[in-house]
Amino acid sequence: MKLAYDLTTQDRIRLGLIVLQADESLEHDMRRMMPDQVDLLVSRVRSGDEVTTDSLNAMEQALPDAAALFPHEAAFSVIGYGCTSGTAEIGADHVAGLIRSETQAAAVTEPVSALIAACNALGVTRIGLISPYIPQVSDKLCEVLTKAGITVTALASFDEPQERKVVQIAPHSLTGAVTQMAQNASCDAIFLSCTNLRTLDIIESCEAATDLPILSSNQVLAWHMLRCADVAPGGFTPGRLWQVS
Repeated sequence: MKLAYDLTTQDRIRLGLIVLQADESLEHDMRRMMPDQVDLLVSRVRSGDEVTTDSLNAMEQALPDAAALFPHEAAFSVIGYGCTSGTAEIGADHVAGLIRSETQAAAVTEPVSALIAACNALGVTRIGLISPYIPQVSDKLCEVLTKAGITVTALASFDEPQERKVVQIAPHSLTGAVTQMAQNASCDAIFLSCTNLRTLDIIESCEAATDLPILSSNQVLAWHMLRCADVAPGGFTPGRLWQVS
């Protein structure tokens, strides 16, 4: 017997997220921050075991294939690419073009554009930057931020080249790095760079301890994706950033 069926109308917000193969934090964090009316579809992109400028640039070739793995007929309000340093290397506009070449995305963002938008919303022009990676990787991000009018007044790094170890950096180590930077750097905010760092649960305590806005890759990406989609926050919203109207 052939069954009859009706088609439902699409009344939910559809967002897409491209996560690095090695990333263990971003997808979980994003689902925590998404409001109930959002459907988050996820694809993965091949990424190197070691984080170098070469491995980051190599994702340029893999991004269209990752975007093509989303359902072909799906229309997205926003697709986010989950790599801060990769965006700095490849370029935000080029990332957007590569993703749009294989998807129906009304908007594309990533942590670099999201950070710049967050700084503008908060009135921040000087940041302290904390990175897990070797200095060569962080240098490009600093350059991109400087061109956007955001001065990196201090840079601290755990000098970790292996992506699999980044997710294992303990929360108290991140908190200590934030506290030390706040004591020694002249900045308006502190940014924890890398989508694989587990930052969400330390943001508010670090803000209370430093009296500075604390930003992180995953936090700013979720905030900016919802803003681009014109969706009000409704999930877990850590930090002063979410209070910006």
